[in-house]
Amino acid sequence: MKRFMFPLFWRIFLSIWLAMAVTVVASNLATRYLLDRERQAIERQVGLHELAREALALRLGEDRGAMWRFLRAEGERLDLHLMLIEKEEGHHRLPPQIRERIQSGWYPNKPAVITLEEGYQLVAWPRMGSDGWLDPKFFRFVELGLAFVLISLACWWIARFVSRPLRHMESTAKAIADGDTQLRVPNRIARRRDEVGQLASAFNAMTDRLCQLLERQNHLLRDISHDLRTPLARQRVAIELASDGGADPALMDSILRQNERLETMTGQILTLYRVSENGGSMEREPVKPLSLMNRVLRDAADYAEHRGVDCKLIAADDARAVSVLGDSGLLQRALDNVLQNALDHTPPGKSVHASLALVDGSIQLEIADDGPGAPDELLQQLFEPFFRADKSRGGKGWGLGLAIARDIVNAHDGTISARNRPEGGLQVTIRLPVFIGG
Repeated sequence: MKRFMFPLFWRIFLSIWLAMAVTVVASNLATRYLLDRERQAIERQVGLHELAREALALRLGEDRGAMWRFLRAEGERLDLHLMLIEKEEGHHRLPPQIRERIQSGWYPNKPAVITLEEGYQLVAWPRMGSDGWLDPKFFRFVELGLAFVLISLACWWIARFVSRPLRHMESTAKAIADGDTQLRVPNRIARRRDEVGQLASAFNAMTDRLCQLLERQNHLLRDISHDLRTPLARQRVAIELASDGGADPALMDSILRQNERLETMTGQILTLYRVSENGGSMEREPVKPLSLMNRVLRDAADYAEHRGVDCKLIAADDARAVSVLGDSGLLQRALDNVLQNALDHTPPGKSVHASLALVDGSIQLEIADDGPGAPDELLQQLFEPFFRADKSRGGKGWGLGLAIARDIVNAHDGTISARNRPEGGLQVTIRLPVFIGG
């Protein structure tokens, strides 16, 4: 059964609309409340109507001075401004802010106005700074303040409502990319009835499918490699027997080389599978990178001489005695693969440069060749299994050496990267955490 969906567009639209509506209602209620306070402060004064009659009597008695003195005295006693005006023509004598309240329909509660039958009105409003006095500007301030607070809260809620699950999906994607393939977006996000929930569900389904494909690929490589080893070994024995029986030596040598090539590829595939599956459970011991690199260079000396390539190693003084914690055999395999890649793509008469240095608490090993390099857009793919940048770094091999080196380095909590050197050639940089023994 398809779940009811409440689109994100309408959620945001209704949230903003409700925030605006609540702002208008709340500001109106606050204004009414404050004006009620002012009006009540005036109405608490007893006898305003009798006071108005007395002031009118003085006014009609042609003694305006006595009226003004009377109103001033009573106003000081009651803490009010009192003014007797003609109903039709006397509004212009009022202060602008009081006249605005009387003439404008915006204020539901106006200053106290007592209307007398003789065509006069007594207008009363609190003195500035006294109890009950509220400047009209204060109402505007309250309205703007409420609008700012309520709309800010609504915007904060909307931003959090939208961005929080997206940030969670981003962190989940990064964790999966770093190797935690068991992680998924939580159900509380995937079950949301909007586009974010649909995106989370699609993300989980995509991740499940990709992990299944990767697992099938690894199992396929493992099974094929295991199944190939036995017939390849038997084929090698048959080739040697055929050679001893007087078969064409050149033909047997060619067949033997292809057999060895297949055995090498099978071994590399098995190594790739073992490192990716069991890298975290390997035995670790202190290993000196300088000794390891010297061993790799000695093993590759004959091949480098055959290629006509010179290998140079420069080690900084502070990196000579440094150790890393790991599997010596696997680390040697990783360095050997990187060095072999450099030798394969360095023209005769050129050099492969290796360097060892201590950088920011990590041991940094760089192996650079004088070959053609690789296109910048393909640098990250050099460490993917079976990838070969044919146009720039074509050569023998199956694209497994650097992939194996990457998995070995990652299993040792290190990093490996490649870049093109300004002077030409490819430089592979390996960084491993330094081991500080007890």
